[in-house]
Amino acid sequence: MHKFLKSPHDVLAVTYTGPITGKDLDAALDRLETMLAKPGKIHFFIEMQKLEGIELAAMPHHISRSLPLFGKLDRFGRVAVVADQAWMRVLTRLESAMLPHISYRVYEPDEREEALNWARGKELVAA
Repeated sequence: MHKFLKSPHDVLAVTYTGPITGKDLDAALDRLETMLAKPGKIHFFIEMQKLEGIELAAMPHHISRSLPLFGKLDRFGRVAVVADQAWMRVLTRLESAMLPHISYRVYEPDEREEALNWARGKELVAA
């Protein structure tokens, strides 16, 4: 299941919980494609809570829709990922290593606000 969060026009902010379906993936890609139609960088806040897997039958369609995005990676800016499962944080770090020109940060659930602010470009200053 997905839920889009209120965010600035240049930030795609979404929370995923439970199983992720093809409809969840399509909704995110639809929103991203709309954002890519406008100029400027796009930043991401992706929160994953209690994931139960991804609908495998949807993957071929999702991959075919995602492949054209590789030509637009220069439009991607900050990517903040909040995950309550260690394996997801590890996978995100691997993805970050494969896409070094995109600025990734991985957070644990108790750092959610910090992650959201960083994705928005509003880092918190420690007191």
